[in-house]
Amino acid sequence: MEISFVNRKTQRLCESEKELQKALGKAGAKKAIRRLSDLRAAATLEDMRNLPGRTHELTGDRDGQLAIELADGFRLIVAPTDGWPTEKKEGAHVWAEIEAVQVLEITDYH
Repeated sequence: MEISFVNRKTQRLCESEKELQKALGKAGAKKAIRRLSDLRAAATLEDMRNLPGRTHELTGDRDGQLAIELADGFRLIVAPTDGWPTEKKEGAHVWAEIEAVQVLEITDYH
């Protein structure tokens, strides 16, 4: 899957193990690196459903975004680069059509 970043700051954070460790601790950095690697290896977003780090759609003011669990309450927040397809199956977004995501942030929004 193609991955882009919302800005250079987020890209630097996600591409530097040292920066990730400062922000998330050792365990969080390790999981963030693993989840980003999983995203890169996935053909579509659907592939992320069965991997560790529960990937789930968000609602409310984060509608249209997805969270991938990391450690200690931190989440990797992504959104489809080209938005969601208009077609839905049984009211759910069609994850198998998403081939590119944008990393928005790593945060603990709880």
